[in-house]
Amino acid sequence: MQTDSPAQVTDLLVAWSEGDKAAYEKLVPLLYDELHRLAHRYMSRERSDHTLQTTALVDEAYIRLVGQKVRWQNRSHFFAIAAEVMRRILVDYARQRRYAKRGGGAQQVELDEAVLMARERSDELIALDSALKKLAEFDGRKSRVIELRFFGGLSVEETAEVLKISVNTVKRDWSTARAWLYKELMSNS
Repeated sequence: MQTDSPAQVTDLLVAWSEGDKAAYEKLVPLLYDELHRLAHRYMSRERSDHTLQTTALVDEAYIRLVGQKVRWQNRSHFFAIAAEVMRRILVDYARQRRYAKRGGGAQQVELDEAVLMARERSDELIALDSALKKLAEFDGRKSRVIELRFFGGLSVEETAEVLKISVNTVKRDWSTARAWLYKELMSNS
């Protein structure tokens, strides 16, 4: 947000949580632009021929976020949840595409490079999601650090704020969790 400070956005989010409709009206363009930036970051990691467009991801995430009855604590809290919502949307989309690519129960007759690449990218996202869920089973905080930093694009400081832990703890968790995920993904490939 270039023209509005994180503190202003936080104030508007809190006011909106308390039922202030004027705050919501002011937030819509601010949140939408920031969600678009976040979605663009997600989509830049996807294959170039991905059929889900950035704007569609933003719209779907926005609908899900606005429909939630959440007491927003601050800007970082909002974007942490937005990151989780976008990750779920992309994973669900990848699963649906993988199912469709496999014929949705019909026999697949023709394979070409594009189909194989698309399946590999979908499989990678699903594998990462599975690995994150596995990590969360024994260390939920490290899983959240990965989700907030990698998927949410939050800084170390913002992640520390959301999780209410120190910056140094975020750095350690980030390093440890990335190494664990790498090992987990390599052992399952």
